[in-house]
Amino acid sequence: MDSFEVSAEFEATPRDLYAAWLNADSHTAFTQGQAESDPVVGGAFSAWDGYITGRYLALQSGVEIVQAWRTSDFAAEDADSQLVLQFANAARGAKVTILHSNLPDGQGDRFRQGWQDFYFDPLRMWLASG
Repeated sequence: MDSFEVSAEFEATPRDLYAAWLNADSHTAFTQGQAESDPVVGGAFSAWDGYITGRYLALQSGVEIVQAWRTSDFAAEDADSQLVLQFANAARGAKVTILHSNLPDGQGDRFRQGWQDFYFDPLRMWLASG
């Protein structure tokens, strides 16, 4: 199984980033892919027009989101990966750290780059426009 950690800083508060990630409308707005979210422990979510699906395993308001996470690229027999999103204060606002584990072998590098290209960069642009 592959795993990695990646992080980025944003000009926003940890609480605002946490809320934007959980809210389907704001998640859709910053990724430009349809998102759905039932932000309660055990609730389902999807992002990127259904490419990403899963459920919330733990929620600590403004601090951490833990998800069972998979994409339509996973084989049916692949277990869900685990995604931990941590939100903390940083010099310029907030730092988001992603700990992504239990990925199918060989997919870690692709998803590490994907977080940058399809989440961190668009989130930064969305915050600047808003």
